[in-house]
Amino acid sequence: MVETRTFVFSTEAEMDLVDITKDVGDILAETAVSDGIVTVFVPGSTGAVTTMEYEPGLVKDMKELFDKLAPADHYYHHEERWHDKNGHSHVRASLIGPSVTIPFRDNRLMLGTWQQIVFFDFDVRARERELFVQIIGE
Repeated sequence: MVETRTFVFSTEAEMDLVDITKDVGDILAETAVSDGIVTVFVPGSTGAVTTMEYEPGLVKDMKELFDKLAPADHYYHHEERWHDKNGHSHVRASLIGPSVTIPFRDNRLMLGTWQQIVFFDFDVRARERELFVQIIGE
């Protein structure tokens, strides 16, 4: 069986990290599928989804890491086309990727004790984000 759901939330600009574990868990709790895998996907090229320990120190570490890997003040060829000053946003999102897949059993995510599902918004402006949640199982 396959079920697809969506949810929408607001983000701030530049490296907003949002813990979406509860949102995904709430969707699983409502589905008829009890065991399987769930994929969370962001349709867009400046957002990313992964798992990590969502705590203030690591959130700060991740922001500092991306400032070093893809600094906002670096020259990006992407900006020649659109002139929107978000070349770094695309590079950062590409490093993490647009989706994560997690197993679940008895309608509960099989995450580790310190593991949460996190959405990274790398874009240069605040936005409404829609994520797709696809549930596959029985």
